[in-house]
Amino acid sequence: MTPKFIQIHFLAAWPGALLNRDDAGLAKRLPFGTATRTRISSQCLKRHWRKADDPRALHALAAENGVEGIRSKIAIEREVMLPLRARFDGDAVDAVQDAFLAKFYGKNAKDKQQRQALLFGRPEITWMRAEAERLLAESGTATAAKAAAEIWIKEEKNSLNQLRDQAALSASLEASLFGRMVTSDPRANTDAAIHVAHAFTVHEEQPELDYFTVVDDLSDRSLGDDAGAAGVFDTELTSGLYYGYVVIDLPLLVSNLTGCDRRDWAGEHDRDLAARVVENLVHLVAEVSPGAKKGSTAPYSRAELVLVEAGDRQPRTLANAFRDAVPLVDRDSNHSLGHRTAQTMLGHLSAMDTMYETGEARRHAALPDLALPGIEGGSLRDLAAWAGGIVRSASVEGGAA
Repeated sequence: MTPKFIQIHFLAAWPGALLNRDDAGLAKRLPFGTATRTRISSQCLKRHWRKADDPRALHALAAENGVEGIRSKIAIEREVMLPLRARFDGDAVDAVQDAFLAKFYGKNAKDKQQRQALLFGRPEITWMRAEAERLLAESGTATAAKAAAEIWIKEEKNSLNQLRDQAALSASLEASLFGRMVTSDPRANTDAAIHVAHAFTVHEEQPELDYFTVVDDLSDRSLGDDAGAAGVFDTELTSGLYYGYVVIDLPLLVSNLTGCDRRDWAGEHDRDLAARVVENLVHLVAEVSPGAKKGSTAPYSRAELVLVEAGDRQPRTLANAFRDAVPLVDRDSNHSLGHRTAQTMLGHLSAMDTMYETGEARRHAALPDLALPGIEGGSLRDLAAWAGGIVRSASVEGGAA
């Protein structure tokens, strides 16, 4: 089988944390099936996986392969123009900077708050800086720089189209994985090869209002100071076992990274970087925690079950295994919540296999209590290597295991 998708399912638990907050400072929630659940948004998950300072960090992999990316509203000012200000007249630099900003941000160029946070690859940043340096070196004065910049904007060879189309200026690793959107020119967009669902608790929400005070270290009642606290606050904490789901579109990932036609992704292309991305992502999903309020909750945990599937059909979530919330306590069973959750997921998976017979190949890594009978298991490293091997070989032997 030549797979098109790799699916990653995980179960991870956090006690007494506030992993992802809404605009009111409360834990994000999701009504689903028979209960309201605590939720971690996909944006939160992706950001922590993208920015993780980890041996498997994606940004380190990007730097190693020369495909770094920067997501920012001020990349032009900070990464393109700032290094040139020590060498050229400030007014001339401003003129060229204004032209670049107008090109990429249009009517929002002047107002940083209204700009879209664009994702530029490191090769793109380098190219733009070289173009700006050339314009400044050839101009000399602010007036000449302004005129040269305006001509530059009109010239197709120096436009965003060329920046986008040159093979040497391919999308960054981050854009290749998580997508890039340029509202001013849809042709500059890059579709995301990684699809991430919002994680949610398999059971009903478990919130707790935490009341706490701040004590003034210099308060002294003998000196007439008030005996009360310097501040009284409250915050919401939650506990839960979460189900999460990630899909990797292999043809699109290889196409984004190599520039090949996605229909030919399994051809004679160097897929090693794509394979390493998949391997690293399996580790990051399992090992990197999202979380706010780190100083007061230490929200560090790891997945207790990771299931990876490879197949050539449209992916399908296993979230519906938990449409009926898993009971927090089951008086008819001596098994843990984790065990009962894993078995619920396995039962749903088996029913889907029977109905659809799509034949995904699969393996998993799990703590003993959450192991899935009938599916080959091993360490997380073994699991990641298996997934990466599928990308390198562009094939997988066997079907559902």
